[in-house]
Amino acid sequence: MDSQNIKRREKMINKLEIHGIHYSVDENLKKYITRKINRLEKYVAIEARQSFHVEVFMQEIKAHSGKQCECEIVVHLPKEILTVKDSTINMYAAIDIVEEKLKQALKKYKNQHDDSRKERHLLNRSHLRV
Repeated sequence: MDSQNIKRREKMINKLEIHGIHYSVDENLKKYITRKINRLEKYVAIEARQSFHVEVFMQEIKAHSGKQCECEIVVHLPKEILTVKDSTINMYAAIDIVEEKLKQALKKYKNQHDDSRKERHLLNRSHLRV
């Protein structure tokens, strides 16, 4: 992928904040998160994309059973705030798990708030009755 495609993809989300809580976030991890979050934009209604704001919080928790890497993603949408959180032994794996959970939550949000889908459904139902 060339640099123009990366720049274009990074502009899809208006605001992406990545925070490490007692954890240093390196450049490779930031790129990984940005790529994962940008893939989720297709699950957001077109009207909501203008105010699509994402915050990612990562922290490493040291417990007696070993270290746990926790990732939490907060998505600010026009009518709702979605929060998804998970932890595992690897930060990249935690990001993958949270991405999948967030994908499901965004699909549900889009189905509930996509007005054009509702209008098409109503038009199709009224057409069938005639």
